[in-house]
Amino acid sequence: MKKQIEKIYSRPLRPGMVGDGFRVFNYFPNNGLSQQRVSPFLLMDFNAEYDFGPSDHLRGVDVHPHKGFETVTIAYKGSVAHHDSTGNSGVINPGDVQWMTAGAGILHKEYHEKTFSKTGGPFEMVQLWVNLPAKHKLTNPGYQAITAGQMEKVTLADNGGSVNIIAGSFNEHKGPASTFTPVNMFDIRLNAGGKLTTKIPAEHNTILLVVNGEVEVNGEKAGQHDLVLFKNDGEEINVSADKNSVLLLLSGEPINEPIAQYGPFVMNTHRELQEAFEEFHSGKFGVLE
Repeated sequence: MKKQIEKIYSRPLRPGMVGDGFRVFNYFPNNGLSQQRVSPFLLMDFNAEYDFGPSDHLRGVDVHPHKGFETVTIAYKGSVAHHDSTGNSGVINPGDVQWMTAGAGILHKEYHEKTFSKTGGPFEMVQLWVNLPAKHKLTNPGYQAITAGQMEKVTLADNGGSVNIIAGSFNEHKGPASTFTPVNMFDIRLNAGGKLTTKIPAEHNTILLVVNGEVEVNGEKAGQHDLVLFKNDGEEINVSADKNSVLLLLSGEPINEPIAQYGPFVMNTHRELQEAFEEFHSGKFGVLE
């Protein structure tokens, strides 16, 4: 049975700035989609292709805290560097993914990689926040640098394109990311005329972002930068592309727990939020310059 489409959301009208290096369109939770409806995903910011121009100043987001969830940055164009208070650091280039587990608390900063910053050029990224269930909220912070070469790549039939599996399982092929709850995350590249068929568990909350191009999804048209929200019924998803298209397909088992969020902290209760602020101000998240 096909997974029915609940709604197709257009790109938000206006972008906002995150720091001075990310010009993003926020698809949720501030665009009519609640965090519970797309759980375990909490936030989607899409930096649609934009040329910031060359700069000797490293644009980005300076040191800030997180607790209680994970951040996932997917690079399509441009390069991003990361440093955090546990000593992890890295650079992601087009096709790569940075997966940071804030868990019990972390400080980090992310910014345009030095060489890319000096030359400038097209910059295109997606950042996701992925919730942690209560039993894992206080897990030790961690960092996964996942390169395109480390991902399982599935070549589609008839020169249809390819699927890079970041997390979860696509047609029995598995991705490298370690997750705390069942999550699927697929970077899909369809050639003109390409087709894709896959199955997602009916109970998963499922969304598809058209990063570039135009596609038909289970019989409905989705244009560039549209976000497709599926109903929680049926399993089969069919996608076809009339032109070269880039898609991000996300699904996850809902975390049916209360969500208490304030800024960079996502917990289950307001008391836990207060504790997060106290820990941050007391220096418990470490030091990062």
